[in-house]
Amino acid sequence: MLDIKWIREHQEQVQAAANGKGIQVSVAELLTLDNRRKLLLQEVEQLRQARNQCSQDVGALIHAGKSEQAEVAKQQVKEINGQLDRLEAPQREVEEQFQQLMLLVPNVVSPDTPRGRSDEDNVELERVGTVPDWRFELRDHMALGQLHSLIDVTRGVKTAGTRNYYLTGAGVALHRAVQQLAVDLLVERGFQLLDVPLMVRAEAMRSTGFFPLGMDQTYRIEGEDQWLVGTSEVPLVSYYSGEIVDVTDPIRLAAVSVCFRNEVGSAGRDVHGLYRVHQFAKVEQVVICEASLDTSEQMFQEITRNAEDLLQLLELPYRKMAVCTGDMAQKTYKQVDIETWMPSRQTYGETHSSSQLLDFQARRSNIRYRDANGKLQYAYTLNNTAVASPRILIPLLENHQQEDGSIRIPEALRRYMPQQAAFLRPPGQDGTV
Repeated sequence: MLDIKWIREHQEQVQAAANGKGIQVSVAELLTLDNRRKLLLQEVEQLRQARNQCSQDVGALIHAGKSEQAEVAKQQVKEINGQLDRLEAPQREVEEQFQQLMLLVPNVVSPDTPRGRSDEDNVELERVGTVPDWRFELRDHMALGQLHSLIDVTRGVKTAGTRNYYLTGAGVALHRAVQQLAVDLLVERGFQLLDVPLMVRAEAMRSTGFFPLGMDQTYRIEGEDQWLVGTSEVPLVSYYSGEIVDVTDPIRLAAVSVCFRNEVGSAGRDVHGLYRVHQFAKVEQVVICEASLDTSEQMFQEITRNAEDLLQLLELPYRKMAVCTGDMAQKTYKQVDIETWMPSRQTYGETHSSSQLLDFQARRSNIRYRDANGKLQYAYTLNNTAVASPRILIPLLENHQQEDGSIRIPEALRRYMPQQAAFLRPPGQDGTV
């Protein structure tokens, strides 16, 4: 959430951000409501002060034995109460309309953010690694999953409906291995690991910028103010909501958690395999730091580097993409996605994302710190998906497949696999499975 004074001083910039992100909100209407609510509030406060004075006069007059004058003062109190009754309802209504619009106002975007309407307008920054040149007919991750009994979508759909799956055998081992590799990497680099709630109140979703615009993507527990999170970013940021924190050294938090996403609007998209599913697991990085663009950029590069290092440990080719305005979330100031080569798709697919949010989340969550002069400031927040599974299994299985159907396990993963397997081999082949 932006400060209303800042919005007033940067009206065109904020409206441009809303237009670029496809958010239907009028900054001019917001500022008109702000003016009206201020006038109403001022009038209400003046009447309350007048009522309080009249009430004091009533007591003084009664004490002085001036009953007739006291009755006149009582009548004045009654008249003022009537005026307040007529004003307080529209004042509350205007305040509610103002707050609803404020929740729609987006964060502004960084000067180096590309302008565009969709992910097709994202700009490639860098490619890392070499796409393999196979000399045999490739299997996609579903064929490999069936060959090795790693994935069972048929029973997943039978049990839970579309976009659901089971991981079985070595598929579970790989799923857990990539998560543990990511966790170990982050802990080694100073991140505090938390086990977080998967169900949160709506206020936590609003405070972190996922509501109201993301409500249609979120599962609710019927009859309760409980929502299933689509990322542990929500409980990680909310851990410090309403608190004054010490950011002398940036706060680095991480969590591995199950996540849920409704995927409204994705009908017919990525229906094959594990790319777009309702339930998945993520290892998330969240950073809370001082309100400094330099510090924020430094942390942005750090968390992005962590994700890149993980992909390099997994020996997977990838590219970095500067995300354009039309593909950004309401809360985001700057975003870089990492896309990993997926042979079956013959293109790169998004597997990681890094975002700078400046103080957008911290204002909503009321996370502050004291600067060098002891003045309270809103902190800056950042986040990055260190790894998301089972999506990461798509490039992991497909890029490391061998002509005989076996799958090579990257060396960094082997210590997390049963018998520290170097290969997954189809049933009937000699070797470790």
